Amino acid sequence: MIGRIRGTLASKQPPSLLVDVGGVGYELAAPMSTFYELGAAGTEVSLHIHMVVREDAMLLYAFFRESERALFRDLIKVSGIGAKTALSVLSGISVDDFRRTVATADVASLTRVPGIGKKTAERIVVELKDKLDVSAIGITLSAASAPDQPRDPSSEAIVALQSLGYKPAEAAKLVANAAEPGDRAEEIIRKALKRALRG
Repeated sequence: MIGRIRGTLASKQPPSLLVDVGGVGYELAAPMSTFYELGAAGTEVSLHIHMVVREDAMLLYAFFRESERALFRDLIKVSGIGAKTALSVLSGISVDDFRRTVATADVASLTRVPGIGKKTAERIVVELKDKLDVSAIGITLSAASAPDQPRDPSSEAIVALQSLGYKPAEAAKLVANAAEPGDRAEEIIRKALKRALRG
């Protein structure tokens, strides 16, 4: 099993990364919290990996911090939470904020994440409340970067938000309200998610 990858960041386009390790390009899905920490293409990166092997695919999920990967692993053990939903949760909430949300049983905040209803939010609180001291946050998303994806920061942000579960109209509205001149895609996504999770 692959647990860590260290190499050169070949490209990053939310929600996908491409990391070159000795001439082999690894395509990775990552939460937005990881994108915020990475430098420009060409820089060296070291990422924690969660590997999923299926009959039809081998998926790699990358996290900048071990705490993120650990929390991701806790999330996908919760009934009704898959990798995509876990990515949505972790893209919008920091590890500490997630812990506070669960500790205070703030179900309303969790239901603002795409794909999480009240019952699922309640299950998250019940099943993870006792794991807060060892939890960590991570996201997974199985989306390959396509060469024809838009390069405009706002367009990239809209695509990323849709990949996290937001409807096209919702994603466009969030980006329109968050984007400011000169913002990079990661900055727009960060602000849009904060607005969305605040309601």
